[in-house]
Amino acid sequence: MSRLDSAIRRLTAQRDCLAAALETAPAGALLEIGLGNGRTYDHLREIAATRDIWVIDREMNAHPSSAPPSAFFLQGEAEAMLDDLFGRIGQGVALAHYDLGVGVPEHDVPLRAALAEHIGRLLVPGGLLVANGAFEGMEQLPLPEGVAEGRYFIHRA
Repeated sequence: MSRLDSAIRRLTAQRDCLAAALETAPAGALLEIGLGNGRTYDHLREIAATRDIWVIDREMNAHPSSAPPSAFFLQGEAEAMLDDLFGRIGQGVALAHYDLGVGVPEHDVPLRAALAEHIGRLLVPGGLLVANGAFEGMEQLPLPEGVAEGRYFIHRA
């Protein structure tokens, strides 16, 4: 499979998993971990317009039309920003989307493991974590129809 086809499958899986998770997510804020150019944040604004959406990333690289308001953007290293967010809203996140990493398991698996507790304490009971990789120790939910096993993940706190 070409890298283009793989990217299309990944983005389709991401969209479908976010939609499925949002259907059952409890009340609370959303959290985008890894803003990138802002495509997913922009999509979340569209499908969850009534919810607060917090965003964490090292840098603001989003297209101006896809940038979060500065009051909801925490810039810096993920662990510190997750702790900062916990200080602001406590256990108030209903749905988090995790999109960090470089696609190399030797790098990505330890990063997820290091951040898992910081993310988990933000999630309300029954809160969901949609991620580009598996989080060990978290319950994995079934994927929407058409999403290949291992392509994307939905976890419940």
